[in-house]
Amino acid sequence: MKIAVITDVHGNAPALKSVLHELDQRAGIEHIYCLGDMIGIGPDTNEVLEILFSRNDVSMITGNHDEAVLAILKGEEHPKSHAHAKEHHQWIADKMDNSFISKLDQLPRTINLTIKEQSVLFTHYHISKANIHKHISQDPFSRIVEPDIEYLKALFEGHKEKLICFGHHHPLHHFEGENNYFLNPGSLGCNSRSVAPYAVVDIQRGTIEVSLEEACYDKTSFLNSFDLLQVPGRDFLLKVFHGKQ
Repeated sequence: MKIAVITDVHGNAPALKSVLHELDQRAGIEHIYCLGDMIGIGPDTNEVLEILFSRNDVSMITGNHDEAVLAILKGEEHPKSHAHAKEHHQWIADKMDNSFISKLDQLPRTINLTIKEQSVLFTHYHISKANIHKHISQDPFSRIVEPDIEYLKALFEGHKEKLICFGHHHPLHHFEGENNYFLNPGSLGCNSRSVAPYAVVDIQRGTIEVSLEEACYDKTSFLNSFDLLQVPGRDFLLKVFHGKQ
């Protein structure tokens, strides 16, 4: 069974559309798993959510940005650890169509599956059993570690899944341990280059094959939209997440 893994779209509709176009041209992709942070940073909130929720072949989980924006929309506490992004999250919340509130709120934090007798975990990032039900204001996701096999083995210690797919940390992670694979294809929507990373995974009995892909797209209009729409914190966001000097 072939699946696609995408993560951290971050409000970048052109990047998302470029990846979905490539996936729709490929034969045999049975399902797409989107690992959170669909919104935030980029301004294309409604377009991204409309695209993703309109497809029957996409399953999503929530990330910290999604949950922080939801907290504002529901009148709940915004995470203090995200205080630097609160004005930006408020702007995203103000622009988001209300029809997406309940849809986002119903998404899970993790998905566990068995595919071809292989156990698979989809999560935005590591989250301990003790934290799985904690509100986003309590910082349930674990602290980010460097993309290194030993750090990841320690972080996910106790997890028995054969394939662990995650996002949150924007660089590529692709490691094979003694007992499992770790895969983070990298942020689809945040990149210093005009590419949108994703992964295609072929899961069979006894084998897992990962193909790392990049869809090319013209990001000029997307980058210009930050000024056009007066996105709060745009200079910082463009420099840090899109390499724009």
